Amino acid sequence: MSKLRIILADDHGVVREGLKSLINGQSDLEVIGATGDGASACQMAEELRPHVVVMDVSMPGMTGDRAAARLKENCPEIKILALTVHEDKEHLRRLLAAGASGYLLKLATGEELLRAVRVVAAGGVYLDPAVAGKVVGELVNEPERSAPAQEARLTEREAEVILRVARGFSNKEIAAQLDISVKTVETHKLRSMEKLKLRSRADVVQFALKRGWLTPA
Repeated sequence: MSKLRIILADDHGVVREGLKSLINGQSDLEVIGATGDGASACQMAEELRPHVVVMDVSMPGMTGDRAAARLKENCPEIKILALTVHEDKEHLRRLLAAGASGYLLKLATGEELLRAVRVVAAGGVYLDPAVAGKVVGELVNEPERSAPAQEARLTEREAEVILRVARGFSNKEIAAQLDISVKTVETHKLRSMEKLKLRSRADVVQFALKRGWLTPA
């Protein structure tokens, strides 16, 4: 069985070694690289093309959200799992906007980290259980961005595309899954976001969570 290839990015050597040991102890996972800053994490990922980059949000030189944005631009197929001590919605919003598919607190257990890696690798969105309830609760209390009538105007294909956008798939991956062209995906994505009055991928993920399209973890 082919293993999921992982790159670790954390500026604490002890943390990196602990994560490496944990991940390499799994029969389906393998750490193929580890580094201590965002810029070198991007360079390493661009060269080695892992399935998942597990990335600390607070690193010297290039922060996690900036590194995530660069990675998603240059290697959109790579999934990003953000590690953080921050539980507030603004940090989550920034990471989702940058392209992260997972948000895990550093206080999480090893089992939770392994589950998060597998979820994002499979194309899912993972929110740490400790923050998921709080974040979804805040989203529910936010003013509606669109009326039900606007949501109802989505065609079946538009709904299929926007759900996959929320789950973190790239336009190329969505095109392959739905057997349509990348240009068609982009058109459906743009029309869906216009109808729902969503401005970014973070808005799409939050909208999907609020509608129950995604499980928080």
